[in-house]
Amino acid sequence: MHAPAESTRKTFDADGIALPTGSFVNGQRRDGDGEALLVHRPSDGRLIASMPGARQALIDEAVAAAALAFRTSGWREASPRHRGAVMRRWADLVEAHGEELARLEAVTTTRVIAETRVRDVPVTAELLRFYGECADKFDGALYPTASSVWSIGVPEPYGVVGAISPWNVPMVLSTAKFAPAIAAGNAVVLKPSELTPFTAVRLAELAIEAGLPPGLFNVVVGTGPEAGEPLVRHPEVACVSFTGSTVTGRRIMAAAAEAGPKPVTLELGGKSPQIVFADVPDRERLADMVAAGTSRNGGQLCYCGSRLIVHESLANQLLEDVAARLKQAKAGATWDERTTLAPIVSSRQLDRVDDIVRRGAAAGAEIRLGGTRIETHGGAFYAPTIALAGQDNPLQQEEVFGPVLSVQTFREPEEAFSLAAHDTYGLAAGIHTQNITRALDAARRIEAGMVWINTYGRSTDIGTPFGGFKRSGFGKDFGAAAYLKYTRLKNVWIDMTI
Repeated sequence: MHAPAESTRKTFDADGIALPTGSFVNGQRRDGDGEALLVHRPSDGRLIASMPGARQALIDEAVAAAALAFRTSGWREASPRHRGAVMRRWADLVEAHGEELARLEAVTTTRVIAETRVRDVPVTAELLRFYGECADKFDGALYPTASSVWSIGVPEPYGVVGAISPWNVPMVLSTAKFAPAIAAGNAVVLKPSELTPFTAVRLAELAIEAGLPPGLFNVVVGTGPEAGEPLVRHPEVACVSFTGSTVTGRRIMAAAAEAGPKPVTLELGGKSPQIVFADVPDRERLADMVAAGTSRNGGQLCYCGSRLIVHESLANQLLEDVAARLKQAKAGATWDERTTLAPIVSSRQLDRVDDIVRRGAAAGAEIRLGGTRIETHGGAFYAPTIALAGQDNPLQQEEVFGPVLSVQTFREPEEAFSLAAHDTYGLAAGIHTQNITRALDAARRIEAGMVWINTYGRSTDIGTPFGGFKRSGFGKDFGAAAYLKYTRLKNVWIDMTI
Protein backbone atom coordinates (compact mmCIF):
# COMPACT_ATOMS: atom_id res chain seq x y z
CA MET A 1 0.00 0.00 0.00
CA HIS A 2 1.44 3.36 -1.03
CA ALA A 3 0.78 6.86 0.25
CA PRO A 4 -0.48 9.55 -2.12
CA ALA A 5 2.19 11.30 -4.14
CA GLU A 6 1.16 14.69 -2.75
CA SER A 7 4.10 16.35 -1.03
CA THR A 8 4.11 16.73 2.73
CA ARG A 9 3.34 20.25 3.95
CA LYS A 10 5.63 20.98 6.88
CA THR A 11 4.28 23.42 9.42
CA PHE A 12 7.84 24.10 10.57
CA ASP A 13 11.35 22.96 9.78
CA ALA A 14 11.67 19.59 11.51
CA ASP A 15 15.39 19.46 10.73
CA GLY A 16 15.94 22.75 12.56
CA ILE A 17 14.77 21.52 15.96
CA ALA A 18 17.53 21.65 18.59
CA LEU A 19 17.56 18.40 20.54
CA PRO A 20 18.45 18.46 24.27
CA THR A 21 20.62 15.37 24.14
CA GLY A 22 22.17 13.52 27.05
CA SER A 23 20.92 13.12 30.59
CA PHE A 24 20.19 15.80 33.21
CA VAL A 25 21.76 15.27 36.63
CA ASN A 26 22.08 17.66 39.55
CA GLY A 27 20.89 20.64 37.56
CA GLN A 28 22.92 20.23 34.38
CA ARG A 29 23.12 18.15 31.24
CA ARG A 30 25.45 15.19 31.38
CA ASP A 31 26.76 12.74 28.83
CA GLY A 32 26.13 9.11 29.56
CA ASP A 33 28.86 6.59 30.24
CA GLY A 34 27.61 3.72 28.10
CA GLU A 35 27.43 2.74 24.45
CA ALA A 36 25.89 5.13 21.95
CA LEU A 37 22.10 5.33 21.78
CA LEU A 38 20.88 5.82 18.22
CA VAL A 39 17.59 7.71 18.12
CA HIS A 40 15.58 7.60 14.90
CA ARG A 41 12.69 9.81 13.91
CA PRO A 42 9.52 7.66 13.56
CA SER A 43 8.05 9.70 10.70
CA ASP A 44 10.89 9.08 8.26
CA GLY A 45 13.37 6.77 9.97
CA ARG A 46 16.08 9.42 9.95
CA LEU A 47 18.83 9.17 12.57
CA ILE A 48 18.49 12.34 14.64
CA ALA A 49 20.75 11.68 17.61
CA SER A 50 23.65 9.54 18.71
CA MET A 51 24.58 9.92 22.35
CA PRO A 52 26.22 7.83 25.07
CA GLY A 53 23.58 6.12 27.16
CA ALA A 54 23.43 6.17 30.94
CA ARG A 55 24.45 3.09 32.85
CA GLN A 56 25.44 2.17 36.41
CA ALA A 57 27.94 4.98 37.12
CA LEU A 58 25.62 7.77 36.00
CA ILE A 59 22.63 6.11 37.68
CA ASP A 60 24.60 6.06 40.93
CA GLU A 61 25.47 9.73 40.49
CA ALA A 62 21.88 10.71 39.75
CA VAL A 63 20.51 8.81 42.75
CA ALA A 64 23.21 10.29 44.99
CA ALA A 65 22.30 13.79 43.78
CA ALA A 66 18.62 13.09 44.43
CA ALA A 67 19.28 11.70 47.88
CA LEU A 68 21.47 14.67 48.83
CA ALA A 69 18.89 17.15 47.54
CA PHE A 70 16.15 15.36 49.46
CA ARG A 71 18.15 15.59 52.69
CA THR A 72 19.66 19.07 52.37
CA SER A 73 17.78 21.26 49.87
CA GLY A 74 14.96 22.08 52.26
CA TRP A 75 12.34 20.99 49.73
CA ARG A 76 10.61 18.39 51.89
CA GLU A 77 10.63 20.75 54.90
CA ALA A 78 9.34 23.69 52.85
CA SER A 79 5.74 24.74 53.35
CA PRO A 80 3.32 23.01 50.99
CA ARG A 81 2.34 26.43 49.66
CA HIS A 82 5.96 27.10 48.68
CA ARG A 83 6.20 23.78 46.85
CA GLY A 84 2.94 24.57 45.11
CA ALA A 85 4.20 27.99 44.03
CA VAL A 86 7.30 26.46 42.41
CA MET A 87 5.15 23.88 40.63
CA ARG A 88 2.90 26.65 39.30
CA ARG A 89 5.88 28.64 38.02
CA TRP A 90 7.07 25.48 36.31
CA ALA A 91 3.66 25.16 34.65
CA ASP A 92 3.84 28.79 33.51
CA LEU A 93 7.21 28.08 31.89
CA VAL A 94 5.81 25.03 30.10
CA GLU A 95 3.12 27.24 28.61
CA ALA A 96 5.61 29.98 27.75
CA HIS A 97 7.70 27.39 25.90
CA GLY A 98 4.62 25.60 24.60
CA GLU A 99 5.36 25.85 20.89
CA GLU A 100 8.96 24.73 21.44
CA LEU A 101 7.82 21.70 23.47
CA ALA A 102 5.00 20.86 21.04
CA ARG A 103 7.41 20.83 18.11
CA LEU A 104 10.07 18.90 19.99
CA GLU A 105 7.55 16.24 21.04
CA ALA A 106 6.03 15.98 17.56
CA VAL A 107 9.30 15.71 15.65
CA THR A 108 10.89 13.07 17.88
CA THR A 109 7.90 10.84 18.79
CA THR A 110 4.69 9.42 17.32
CA ARG A 111 2.64 12.37 18.55
CA VAL A 112 1.28 14.54 15.72
CA ILE A 113 1.66 18.31 16.01
CA ALA A 114 -2.11 18.82 16.02
CA GLU A 115 -2.24 16.84 19.28
CA THR A 116 0.94 18.07 20.97
CA ARG A 117 -0.16 21.69 20.62
CA VAL A 118 -3.72 21.37 21.88
CA ARG A 119 -3.43 18.37 24.18
CA ASP A 120 0.04 17.35 25.32
CA VAL A 121 1.45 20.77 26.25
CA PRO A 122 -1.72 21.99 28.05
CA VAL A 123 -2.07 18.68 29.93
CA THR A 124 1.60 18.79 30.96
CA ALA A 125 1.15 22.29 32.38
CA GLU A 126 -2.10 21.29 34.07
CA LEU A 127 -0.45 18.29 35.72
CA LEU A 128 2.18 20.54 37.28
CA ARG A 129 -0.49 22.93 38.54
CA PHE A 130 -2.81 20.18 39.76
CA TYR A 131 -0.13 18.51 41.86
CA GLY A 132 1.19 21.84 43.06
CA GLU A 133 -2.30 22.45 44.44
CA CYS A 134 -2.34 18.97 46.01
CA ALA A 135 0.65 19.89 48.16
CA ASP A 136 -1.44 21.65 50.81
CA LYS A 137 -4.72 19.79 50.35
CA PHE A 138 -3.92 16.51 52.11
CA ASP A 139 -3.20 16.43 55.80
CA GLY A 140 -2.75 13.74 58.43
CA ALA A 141 -5.25 12.26 60.84
CA LEU A 142 -5.95 12.20 64.57
CA TYR A 143 -6.96 8.66 65.43
CA PRO A 144 -9.52 7.82 68.13
CA THR A 145 -7.68 6.61 71.22
CA ALA A 146 -7.99 6.91 74.98
CA SER A 147 -8.13 10.53 76.14
CA SER A 148 -4.70 10.20 77.72
CA VAL A 149 -3.07 9.47 74.36
CA TRP A 150 -2.96 11.29 71.05
CA SER A 151 -2.26 9.16 67.98
CA ILE A 152 -1.42 11.16 64.86
CA GLY A 153 -1.02 9.96 61.29
CA VAL A 154 1.66 12.02 59.52
CA PRO A 155 2.12 11.69 55.72
CA GLU A 156 5.76 11.89 54.67
CA PRO A 157 7.59 11.60 51.34
CA TYR A 158 9.50 8.41 50.60
CA GLY A 159 12.77 10.04 49.59
CA VAL A 160 14.13 9.13 46.16
CA VAL A 161 11.53 7.94 43.66
CA GLY A 162 12.61 5.93 40.62
CA ALA A 163 10.27 6.53 37.68
CA ILE A 164 10.30 4.83 34.29
CA SER A 165 8.05 6.26 31.56
CA PRO A 166 7.07 4.94 28.11
CA TRP A 167 7.52 6.18 24.56
CA ASN A 168 3.92 6.47 23.39
CA VAL A 169 2.86 9.78 25.05
CA PRO A 170 6.20 10.62 26.62
CA MET A 171 5.83 14.20 27.83
CA VAL A 172 2.44 13.71 29.51
CA LEU A 173 3.16 10.28 30.98
CA SER A 174 6.55 11.35 32.33
CA THR A 175 5.00 14.40 33.98
CA ALA A 176 2.23 12.27 35.46
CA LYS A 177 4.95 10.43 37.39
CA PHE A 178 7.39 13.11 38.48
CA ALA A 179 4.93 15.95 39.19
CA PRO A 180 3.02 14.29 42.06
CA ALA A 181 6.19 12.79 43.50
CA ILE A 182 8.02 16.13 43.61
CA ALA A 183 4.97 18.03 44.87
CA ALA A 184 4.73 15.55 47.77
CA GLY A 185 8.31 16.39 48.80
CA ASN A 186 10.27 13.61 47.11
CA ALA A 187 13.27 13.73 44.81
CA VAL A 188 12.96 11.91 41.46
CA VAL A 189 15.22 10.09 39.05
CA LEU A 190 13.28 9.59 35.81
CA LYS A 191 14.27 7.19 33.06
CA PRO A 192 12.27 8.06 29.95
CA SER A 193 12.24 5.71 27.00
CA GLU A 194 15.49 5.87 25.11
CA LEU A 195 13.36 6.15 21.94
CA THR A 196 11.73 9.43 23.01
CA PRO A 197 13.82 11.13 25.73
CA PHE A 198 14.06 14.76 24.68
CA THR A 199 11.08 16.56 26.22
CA ALA A 200 11.87 15.03 29.63
CA VAL A 201 15.30 16.65 29.57
CA ARG A 202 13.82 19.99 28.51
CA LEU A 203 11.23 19.84 31.30
CA ALA A 204 14.05 19.24 33.79
CA GLU A 205 15.81 22.37 32.57
CA LEU A 206 12.62 24.38 33.00
CA ALA A 207 12.29 23.03 36.55
CA ILE A 208 15.58 24.69 37.53
CA GLU A 209 14.39 27.94 35.95
CA ALA A 210 11.18 27.69 38.00
CA GLY A 211 13.16 27.43 41.25
CA LEU A 212 13.30 23.70 41.92
CA PRO A 213 16.55 22.94 43.77
CA PRO A 214 19.17 21.11 41.65
CA GLY A 215 19.18 17.36 42.19
CA LEU A 216 15.50 17.06 43.02
CA PHE A 217 14.62 16.12 39.45
CA ASN A 218 17.10 14.13 37.40
CA VAL A 219 16.66 12.48 33.99
CA VAL A 220 18.81 9.52 32.96
CA VAL A 221 18.62 8.44 29.33
CA GLY A 222 19.53 4.83 28.72
CA THR A 223 18.20 1.38 27.95
CA GLY A 224 16.20 -0.79 30.30
CA PRO A 225 19.02 -3.22 31.12
CA GLU A 226 21.73 -0.55 31.48
CA ALA A 227 19.75 2.23 33.16
CA GLY A 228 16.28 1.01 34.16
CA GLU A 229 17.29 -2.08 36.11
CA PRO A 230 20.12 -0.36 38.04
CA LEU A 231 17.68 2.41 38.94
CA VAL A 232 15.08 -0.04 40.27
CA ARG A 233 17.70 -2.00 42.19
CA HIS A 234 19.50 0.99 43.69
CA PRO A 235 19.37 0.75 47.50
CA GLU A 236 18.61 4.47 47.91
CA VAL A 237 15.60 4.37 45.58
CA ALA A 238 12.70 4.05 48.01
CA CYS A 239 9.83 3.40 45.61
CA VAL A 240 9.34 2.76 41.90
CA SER A 241 6.72 3.78 39.33
CA PHE A 242 6.66 2.15 35.89
CA THR A 243 4.51 2.37 32.77
CA GLY A 244 5.12 -0.11 29.98
CA SER A 245 4.57 -3.69 28.94
CA THR A 246 3.35 -6.45 31.21
CA VAL A 247 6.48 -8.49 30.51
CA THR A 248 8.79 -5.67 31.61
CA GLY A 249 6.52 -4.93 34.57
CA ARG A 250 7.11 -8.43 35.90
CA ARG A 251 10.86 -7.93 35.70
CA ILE A 252 10.69 -4.62 37.50
CA MET A 253 8.52 -6.04 40.26
CA ALA A 254 10.95 -8.93 40.72
CA ALA A 255 13.96 -6.59 40.79
CA ALA A 256 12.28 -4.30 43.32
CA ALA A 257 11.45 -7.27 45.53
CA GLU A 258 15.00 -8.63 45.38
CA ALA A 259 16.59 -5.24 46.04
CA GLY A 260 14.10 -4.04 48.62
CA PRO A 261 11.45 -4.95 48.97
CA LYS A 262 10.17 -1.52 47.95
CA PRO A 263 6.71 -0.36 46.82
CA VAL A 264 6.04 -0.47 43.09
CA THR A 265 3.28 1.03 40.94
CA LEU A 266 2.75 -0.67 37.59
CA GLU A 267 0.65 0.68 34.72
CA LEU A 268 0.89 -2.06 32.12
CA GLY A 269 -0.73 -3.34 28.94
CA GLY A 270 -4.32 -3.63 27.88
CA LYS A 271 -6.62 -5.40 25.46
CA SER A 272 -9.73 -3.42 26.18
CA PRO A 273 -13.21 -4.42 24.99
CA GLN A 274 -16.00 -2.17 23.79
CA ILE A 275 -19.43 -3.79 24.05
CA VAL A 276 -22.05 -2.34 21.70
CA PHE A 277 -25.65 -3.28 22.46
CA ALA A 278 -28.43 -3.04 19.90
CA ASP A 279 -29.92 0.08 21.51
CA VAL A 280 -26.77 2.20 21.17
CA PRO A 281 -27.94 5.82 21.35
CA ASP A 282 -25.97 7.50 18.54
CA ARG A 283 -24.52 5.28 15.84
CA GLU A 284 -22.67 8.04 13.98
CA ARG A 285 -20.94 9.17 17.16
CA LEU A 286 -20.19 5.56 18.04
CA ALA A 287 -18.49 5.00 14.68
CA ASP A 288 -16.41 8.14 15.25
CA MET A 289 -15.30 6.90 18.69
CA VAL A 290 -14.45 3.38 17.52
CA ALA A 291 -12.42 4.70 14.58
CA ALA A 292 -10.59 7.22 16.75
CA GLY A 293 -9.94 4.59 19.41
CA THR A 294 -8.39 2.35 16.76
CA SER A 295 -6.17 4.86 14.95
CA ARG A 296 -5.30 7.63 17.45
CA ASN A 297 -1.54 7.82 17.96
CA GLY A 298 -1.23 5.00 15.46
CA GLY A 299 -3.08 2.72 17.90
CA GLN A 300 -0.22 3.11 20.36
CA LEU A 301 -2.25 3.75 23.51
CA CYS A 302 -2.53 1.16 26.26
CA TYR A 303 -6.24 1.82 26.75
CA CYS A 304 -7.22 1.55 23.05
CA GLY A 305 -10.63 -0.04 22.64
CA SER A 306 -9.05 -2.65 20.41
CA ARG A 307 -11.69 -5.37 20.87
CA LEU A 308 -15.12 -4.51 19.46
CA ILE A 309 -17.90 -6.80 20.69
CA VAL A 310 -21.01 -5.74 18.80
CA HIS A 311 -24.58 -7.04 18.68
CA GLU A 312 -25.04 -9.00 15.47
CA SER A 313 -27.91 -6.78 14.32
CA LEU A 314 -25.54 -3.78 14.12
CA ALA A 315 -22.30 -5.40 13.10
CA ASN A 316 -22.28 -5.05 9.32
CA GLN A 317 -23.39 -1.42 9.23
CA LEU A 318 -21.13 -0.37 12.10
CA LEU A 319 -18.10 -1.98 10.51
CA GLU A 320 -18.85 -0.24 7.23
CA ASP A 321 -19.10 3.09 9.03
CA VAL A 322 -15.90 2.55 10.99
CA ALA A 323 -14.04 1.38 7.87
CA ALA A 324 -15.16 4.47 5.96
CA ARG A 325 -13.69 6.67 8.66
CA LEU A 326 -10.45 4.70 8.93
CA LYS A 327 -9.95 4.92 5.18
CA GLN A 328 -9.79 8.70 5.58
CA ALA A 329 -6.85 8.48 8.01
CA LYS A 330 -3.89 10.29 6.50
CA ALA A 331 -0.46 8.86 7.17
CA GLY A 332 2.31 11.41 7.19
CA ALA A 333 4.97 13.25 9.11
CA THR A 334 4.10 14.14 12.69
CA TRP A 335 4.99 17.77 11.98
CA ASP A 336 2.38 18.02 9.19
CA GLU A 337 -0.85 19.53 10.52
CA ARG A 338 -2.91 17.34 8.19
CA THR A 339 -1.52 14.04 9.48
CA THR A 340 -4.13 11.98 11.31
CA LEU A 341 -2.40 8.57 11.28
CA ALA A 342 0.80 8.63 13.30
CA PRO A 343 3.77 6.39 12.55
CA ILE A 344 4.65 3.33 14.56
CA VAL A 345 7.50 4.25 16.90
CA SER A 346 10.16 2.05 15.25
CA SER A 347 10.72 -0.46 12.48
CA ARG A 348 11.06 -3.14 15.14
CA GLN A 349 7.63 -2.33 16.56
CA LEU A 350 6.21 -2.19 13.03
CA ASP A 351 7.49 -5.72 12.42
CA ARG A 352 5.78 -6.85 15.62
CA VAL A 353 2.43 -5.34 14.60
CA ASP A 354 2.63 -6.92 11.16
CA ASP A 355 3.60 -10.28 12.64
CA ILE A 356 0.57 -10.40 14.96
CA VAL A 357 -1.79 -9.53 12.10
CA ARG A 358 -0.25 -12.17 9.87
CA ARG A 359 -0.45 -14.82 12.59
CA GLY A 360 -4.04 -13.80 13.23
CA ALA A 361 -4.93 -14.21 9.57
CA ALA A 362 -3.17 -17.57 9.44
CA ALA A 363 -5.22 -18.66 12.46
CA GLY A 364 -8.49 -17.86 10.68
CA ALA A 365 -9.12 -14.15 11.17
CA GLU A 366 -10.95 -12.40 8.34
CA ILE A 367 -9.18 -9.16 7.45
CA ARG A 368 -11.91 -6.70 6.46
CA LEU A 369 -9.64 -3.66 6.10
CA GLY A 370 -5.93 -2.97 5.99
CA GLY A 371 -3.55 -5.63 7.23
CA THR A 372 -0.59 -4.07 5.42
CA ARG A 373 2.28 -1.69 5.95
CA ILE A 374 2.14 1.78 4.45
CA GLU A 375 5.17 2.94 2.52
CA THR A 376 5.59 6.67 2.99
CA HIS A 377 8.59 8.94 3.51
CA GLY A 378 10.66 6.09 4.96
CA GLY A 379 8.62 6.03 8.18
CA ALA A 380 7.12 3.10 10.04
CA PHE A 381 3.40 3.20 9.21
CA TYR A 382 0.69 0.55 9.37
CA ALA A 383 -2.69 0.72 7.68
CA PRO A 384 -5.73 0.89 9.98
CA THR A 385 -6.96 -2.69 10.18
CA ILE A 386 -10.27 -4.38 10.98
CA ALA A 387 -10.29 -8.14 11.56
CA LEU A 388 -13.06 -10.56 12.53
CA ALA A 389 -11.35 -13.04 14.83
CA GLY A 390 -12.30 -15.82 17.22
CA GLN A 391 -11.68 -15.73 20.94
CA ASP A 392 -8.44 -17.73 20.82
CA ASN A 393 -6.98 -15.81 17.89
CA PRO A 394 -3.74 -13.86 18.49
CA LEU A 395 -5.59 -10.71 17.43
CA GLN A 396 -7.95 -11.17 20.38
CA GLN A 397 -5.39 -12.28 22.91
CA GLU A 398 -2.25 -10.19 22.28
CA GLU A 399 -1.79 -6.46 22.74
CA VAL A 400 -0.94 -5.28 19.22
CA PHE A 401 -0.08 -1.63 19.98
CA GLY A 402 -0.94 -0.60 16.45
CA PRO A 403 -4.08 0.59 14.59
CA VAL A 404 -5.76 -2.82 14.65
CA LEU A 405 -9.37 -3.51 15.67
CA SER A 406 -10.49 -7.09 16.31
CA VAL A 407 -14.23 -7.76 16.09
CA GLN A 408 -16.66 -10.32 17.50
CA THR A 409 -20.46 -10.42 17.46
CA PHE A 410 -23.00 -11.57 20.05
CA ARG A 411 -26.73 -12.21 20.45
CA GLU A 412 -27.32 -12.24 24.19
CA PRO A 413 -25.75 -10.03 26.90
CA GLU A 414 -24.21 -12.98 28.72
CA GLU A 415 -22.35 -13.92 25.57
CA ALA A 416 -20.98 -10.36 25.33
CA PHE A 417 -19.72 -10.45 28.93
CA SER A 418 -18.06 -13.80 28.31
CA LEU A 419 -16.29 -12.47 25.22
CA ALA A 420 -15.21 -9.31 27.04
CA ALA A 421 -13.36 -11.24 29.76
CA HIS A 422 -9.61 -11.57 29.17
CA ASP A 423 -7.27 -13.92 30.98
CA THR A 424 -4.44 -11.39 31.15
CA TYR A 425 -5.60 -7.80 30.86
CA GLY A 426 -8.03 -5.63 32.78
CA LEU A 427 -7.13 -2.05 31.99
CA ALA A 428 -10.25 -0.49 30.46
CA ALA A 429 -13.60 -1.21 28.85
CA GLY A 430 -16.42 0.60 27.06
CA ILE A 431 -20.18 0.04 27.23
CA HIS A 432 -22.55 1.51 24.64
CA THR A 433 -26.27 1.34 25.40
CA GLN A 434 -29.27 3.53 26.27
CA ASN A 435 -30.24 1.18 29.09
CA ILE A 436 -28.63 2.65 32.20
CA THR A 437 -29.42 -0.41 34.30
CA ARG A 438 -27.65 -2.63 31.77
CA ALA A 439 -24.74 -0.20 31.55
CA LEU A 440 -24.19 -0.08 35.29
CA ASP A 441 -24.51 -3.83 35.59
CA ALA A 442 -21.90 -4.24 32.87
CA ALA A 443 -19.58 -1.76 34.58
CA ARG A 444 -19.85 -3.80 37.76
CA ARG A 445 -19.28 -7.15 36.07
CA ILE A 446 -16.39 -6.30 33.78
CA GLU A 447 -13.03 -6.67 35.52
CA ALA A 448 -11.24 -3.50 34.48
CA GLY A 449 -9.77 -0.50 36.25
CA MET A 450 -11.64 1.99 34.04
CA VAL A 451 -15.05 1.67 32.38
CA TRP A 452 -16.50 4.28 30.03
CA ILE A 453 -20.24 4.34 29.28
CA ASN A 454 -21.40 5.81 25.95
CA THR A 455 -17.95 7.30 25.45
CA TYR A 456 -14.45 5.94 25.19
CA GLY A 457 -10.97 7.17 26.04
CA ARG A 458 -9.20 9.54 28.37
CA SER A 459 -10.32 13.13 28.50
CA THR A 460 -8.03 15.99 29.50
CA ASP A 461 -9.58 15.93 32.99
CA ILE A 462 -6.51 14.83 34.91
CA GLY A 463 -8.34 14.64 38.24
CA THR A 464 -9.55 11.11 37.51
CA PRO A 465 -7.32 8.13 38.40
CA PHE A 466 -5.84 5.92 35.68
CA GLY A 467 -4.83 2.29 36.15
CA GLY A 468 -5.92 -1.29 35.65
CA PHE A 469 -6.66 -4.62 37.25
CA LYS A 470 -5.20 -8.10 36.76
CA ARG A 471 -1.93 -8.08 34.79
CA SER A 472 -2.62 -4.57 33.56
CA GLY A 473 -1.00 -3.47 36.78
CA PHE A 474 -1.89 -1.91 40.10
CA GLY A 475 -1.78 1.54 41.64
CA LYS A 476 -2.96 4.70 39.92
CA ASP A 477 -1.50 7.52 37.89
CA PHE A 478 -3.33 10.85 37.60
CA GLY A 479 -5.75 12.27 40.14
CA ALA A 480 -5.23 12.62 43.87
CA ALA A 481 -4.46 8.90 44.09
CA ALA A 482 -1.16 9.51 42.29
CA TYR A 483 -0.13 12.18 44.81
CA LEU A 484 -0.99 10.00 47.78
CA LYS A 485 0.97 7.00 46.49
CA TYR A 486 4.17 9.03 46.80
CA THR A 487 3.60 9.52 50.54
CA ARG A 488 3.88 7.05 53.39
CA LEU A 489 2.02 7.31 56.66
CA LYS A 490 3.90 7.60 59.94
CA ASN A 491 2.02 7.00 63.18
CA VAL A 492 3.09 9.25 66.09
CA TRP A 493 1.87 8.50 69.65
CA ILE A 494 1.88 11.13 72.39
CA ASP A 495 1.38 10.11 76.00
CA MET A 496 -0.44 13.06 77.58
CA THR A 497 0.04 11.77 81.14
CA ILE A 498 3.75 12.64 81.31
